Amino acid sequence: MARAVVLLTAITGVLLTAFAWPSVRSSVHDVPIAVAGPAAAVEQVSTALRRRLPDAFEITEVAGTAAAERLIRDREVYGAIDVSSGTPQVVIASAASGAIAQTLQSVATGLSQAQARTGLSQAQARTGGAEVAIRDLAALPADDPRGAGLAAGALPLVMVGLLAALLLTRLVRGTARRVTGALAFAITGGLAAAAILQFWLGSLNGSYWANSGAVALTIAATSLSILGLEALLGFVGFGLGAVTMMLVGNPLSGAATAPEMLPGWSGMLGRLLPPGAGGQLLRSTAFFDGRGATHSVTVLVAWLTLGVVLCLVGGLRARRAATVAAGPVRTPAPPASTTFAAPTG
Repeated sequence: MARAVVLLTAITGVLLTAFAWPSVRSSVHDVPIAVAGPAAAVEQVSTALRRRLPDAFEITEVAGTAAAERLIRDREVYGAIDVSSGTPQVVIASAASGAIAQTLQSVATGLSQAQARTGLSQAQARTGGAEVAIRDLAALPADDPRGAGLAAGALPLVMVGLLAALLLTRLVRGTARRVTGALAFAITGGLAAAAILQFWLGSLNGSYWANSGAVALTIAATSLSILGLEALLGFVGFGLGAVTMMLVGNPLSGAATAPEMLPGWSGMLGRLLPPGAGGQLLRSTAFFDGRGATHSVTVLVAWLTLGVVLCLVGGLRARRAATVAAGPVRTPAPPASTTFAAPTG
């Protein structure tokens, strides 16, 4: 009983740390944004941003609004502060990250009020700061303006990938059949999940088929990698895959905020695992016409390929072990011939 209590307590601590730590320690750091406008104004705003929020932004300076918007649509930056007209304006993409969009709005408001206090605009000084103009280049759907469907959908996709691996290892024999089953389920699961998110909940825009493909690739990468680990290491491999996807990949996916808002190196690690890569890929297909999806597709295909290779290696090892256990095949000796003597007399 004492050992069980200690084990359960340790599990509670691990689960709480895995899921609560990334959220509690989330902050803006090294978030890529653009600042657009004349060189002198851009330099002034960039300096002010670095002074007010050190290490918060990774700033790309561009000459005009069009260049900033192109970077946003290509998912190279999360938004931009445009000072081409003098007063800071915010260009955001709430579909990329609602949390970062809100941060940019508050930062631009602070800059505008700072300009008013320094006397750059007497009208702003009288009103305590002008309203900051906001343009959303990639808005979330009207039916889900907070992006709740995308954030909540990350964990179920990990769970169905884990469940698929569990059922296939228990119910299906043969490496080829298991791999085929995982791929078939990924396709049907992707079609079903995308239909729910897009047509029922209204959380996705864009092409339904592209969104289905993004979900299917995520499920396939998750389930096949766990299947491969199980084929190679048995129950230990299954546990290792489950822990990696559930306790590491899901909390560090950045689905609710953005990978850049997670503490330290955890956001970078999250983007290298299927849950994080899958979430970013779905945002690209749903709201950016697939732009910025190269990294996510590469990560998911790498995990899928690794899973297939591990399945094949595990299958070969199992067949070789079965052959050795059976021992050498013995050829039965031919029956002894009987010679009859010819009768005499």
